[in-house]
Amino acid sequence: MRYSKCKEIDNLAHELVAAGWQFKWGSKHGRLYHPSGTGHLTVPTTPSSSRSYKNFRCDVKRLERTIGEGR
Repeated sequence: MRYSKCKEIDNLAHELVAAGWQFKWGSKHGRLYHPSGTGHLTVPTTPSSSRSYKNFRCDVKRLERTIGEGR
């Protein structure tokens, strides 16, 4: 399955799904749901900037940190 046209984002999404995250397609973009079920991220299918991978990676880290603090 291909999650994004950007190979870095696609690879990261594959790693997250392998780690237990759930992926579901929406009308235009896919969403990754955290294994705990408390948060989600939108996966950019066609990134619009050169920093999109870095921003997506930071969003993943921020969500994991937020969920980790809420335990």
